[in-house]
Amino acid sequence: MPGLLLAFFLSLSGITGPVRSYAAAQDEPSQAAEQRTQPELKVIPGGQTIGVKVKSAGVLVVGHHLIEVSQQSKLSPGENSGLVPGDLMISIDGVKLDEVSKVSKLVERAGKNNDFLTIVYKRGGKEHTAKLKPAYDRNDKVWRLGLYIRDSAAGVGTLTFYAPQQGVYGALGHVITDMNTGTPIVVGSGHIVQSSVTSISKSQDGDPGEKRAHFLKESQVLGNVESNTDFGIFGKMTRNPEHSLYKEPIPVAMSDEVKEGPAQILTVVDGQQVERFNVEIIHVAHQAEPATKGMVLRITDPRLLDKTGGIVQGMSGSPIVQQGRLVGAVTHVFVNDPKSGYGCFIEWMLRDSGVAQQENILPYNLKAV
Repeated sequence: MPGLLLAFFLSLSGITGPVRSYAAAQDEPSQAAEQRTQPELKVIPGGQTIGVKVKSAGVLVVGHHLIEVSQQSKLSPGENSGLVPGDLMISIDGVKLDEVSKVSKLVERAGKNNDFLTIVYKRGGKEHTAKLKPAYDRNDKVWRLGLYIRDSAAGVGTLTFYAPQQGVYGALGHVITDMNTGTPIVVGSGHIVQSSVTSISKSQDGDPGEKRAHFLKESQVLGNVESNTDFGIFGKMTRNPEHSLYKEPIPVAMSDEVKEGPAQILTVVDGQQVERFNVEIIHVAHQAEPATKGMVLRITDPRLLDKTGGIVQGMSGSPIVQQGRLVGAVTHVFVNDPKSGYGCFIEWMLRDSGVAQQENILPYNLKAV
């Protein structure tokens, strides 16, 4: 059941804090009554296709390669030092790594001086240190580490919401991971821009389709990218993007308020125009704390089925609206049944964006694991 963010060609690719459980709400009517007196949380649903560009907070190791140092010998200093795919290199000899180009210069200098390099890297959230000496590639006449590395990602997804009062947005509904290692990208910087859908590859059983799109007006940034979590990407945005179906915010539904039954998703299947399509929410999970698979939905709209065959890659983040309230976002497709897929609750996306905390709409007493 793959995530639906379109091909991230360079690289692809927690919530702590309290949440009120549904059971606790039933047992504490006085607190529930107090909660209802607080301002209703509202945001503007998205649905626009967006281009996403991010740089990781370091340089990611995505593989090993062997360097031919002689006719009889090949080696990978990086592999021999213990570095593995998924490791995030933070610095080399005290120099912070914020782009790949810095690595080659440091490697060349150490190679010519016959010095060891000290590499600080992160694995599983903890910092480690490796020491290695670059090897000279006799074919390409350069010094190398024997590692495949990258530092950036670019791709296409869907905007979920914009919160004008807080000036923040949320998109995608799932984490961006590196396409080779499967590890989440730790975002150092990034931004989102307008994007236009050029064609659709339809979903079929066993073969989820995809939206094909290209970036527009790359110099006109819609917002920055500050975080990449289990529930999508989040950052600052100063205005509601063009082609929105909503000019004003609408109410949101908390996770225990979402019901099985008819709903709509907002997404783009041609150009930049956001459209509404009918779906059925066929299962709702009872979640007292953040978890990604909040609901199962099935596409019922004949127009969308004709155009896409169901859920396709690139729909991730498409808002789900039920009875006039934003309830969640599309996140994954069922590979063997592309008419169906998972969605996450909007509550968890709002929590990760900071919007829910700022509104102070929930008495917090739990944390995500």
